[in-house]
Amino acid sequence: MSDKKGTGLKSVVLSALSAAFGVQKRANLERDFQQGKPAHYIIAGIVGTLLFVLILISVVHVVIQNT
Repeated sequence: MSDKKGTGLKSVVLSALSAAFGVQKRANLERDFQQGKPAHYIIAGIVGTLLFVLILISVVHVVIQNT
């Protein structure tokens, strides 16, 4: 296996989601700090936050229209 294992798009997204919920494993955290690029995790965090906010806005909009 290569040294880059675990730093792909899937790994970055899963790590960002795990960190957002506060349930990331210590081994994954250490792997992220040793092998990952900070910019990838920052971008994933920003995109995840934007998606979360847009979903909340959409849900509120639908609820308000139905009342």
